[in-house]
Amino acid sequence: MDAEQARQVDSVLRRFGIPGVVAPENPENLTGPWRVFDQADPATRKDITADALAALAALLPVSTPDPAPKRQGRPTRGFVLPPKNDEE
Repeated sequence: MDAEQARQVDSVLRRFGIPGVVAPENPENLTGPWRVFDQADPATRKDITADALAALAALLPVSTPDPAPKRQGRPTRGFVLPPKNDEE
């Protein structure tokens, strides 16, 4: 993820109380890829991005597609045309 996505991920993780430190893979390159780590120290940290995202996914409700609308017994729209009168 880039820096902007990392900011958003950090906000969501904090909101849901999921532990992790969002930081760049290379602390000297802030424009490079970012990850979620278990601690801030670059020398001893461990990448927990997959675990953090899995924890977040487990908190979200499973979305199910809306069922198809039930058909009504009569048309929902349309026109009724009277029979053509041939006498005119």
